[in-house]
Amino acid sequence: MRHGLEISCGGAAVAVSTLVELGELAERADWDGVFLEDYLIHYSGDEPFTYDPWLVLAAIAGRTDRVRLGTTVTALPRRRPAKLAREVLTLDHLSAGRATVAVGVGDPGDRGLAAFGEQTEVSVRAAMLDEGLDLLTGLLSGERVSHQGTHYRADGVSLRPAPVQSPRVPVWVGGSTQAGAVRRRAARADGIVPYKLTDTDGWSDFTPDEVHDLANALPATRADGQPFDVAVGGRRRRSDERTERAYLGELAAAGATWWLEFVPAGDPATMRAAVARGPLR
Repeated sequence: MRHGLEISCGGAAVAVSTLVELGELAERADWDGVFLEDYLIHYSGDEPFTYDPWLVLAAIAGRTDRVRLGTTVTALPRRRPAKLAREVLTLDHLSAGRATVAVGVGDPGDRGLAAFGEQTEVSVRAAMLDEGLDLLTGLLSGERVSHQGTHYRADGVSLRPAPVQSPRVPVWVGGSTQAGAVRRRAARADGIVPYKLTDTDGWSDFTPDEVHDLANALPATRADGQPFDVAVGGRRRRSDERTERAYLGELAAAGATWWLEFVPAGDPATMRAAVARGPLR
């Protein structure tokens, strides 16, 4: 099981230089991946600082050699799939094949939806995600794509250069496992970033048995033949590291391929310390 960081894309008075520094520090501290939230307006505070994750990841790519770089999670219904694919493919080349993108319907509390006139109806966003996922995975392969749908269109186009990774940049699907559609969408992609509750204000860890059942319900391999990714976590580390380490070992045995530890926005020194201590292996 690999260990990644989920890092806020803003909040309070976090400087963008701090986020780039954290990405560079993550590689030195032996983390396997750096994944940024994707919001136009961060969820904390009245007028929070917020940064574009793809630009930040591009800067991190230039300062690292090994860590995987991506988002958890990009709300695909508020993005143009072709524009997102171009950004992800560019990061794939900048990082020499270390890009991943995770997509979902989006946080229902995302202030960047209604504020900019984006679609807020959940059923419509779900339909946009279903259609956009097919278009995105096709474009991330570098192959020619033709698509005529309700929300998106592609007239026999390919985005070149082709990705460094073959056959495409890995795509994960995020969302609550209480919604059966999340698993169905993930099965069409390369991985899942699941959480248990539809209420994102709550939190509940997956048990090893739940991870085992989830992994068994999904494909064994992804498009490139590697194991299908089950990326669980998304919270801060427990204070009892012995208990935490034992729990992570059980998750790995149950089929989790990634553990994602959250680094919330806050004092830069505190954020650096959370990254510098490295993963619990």
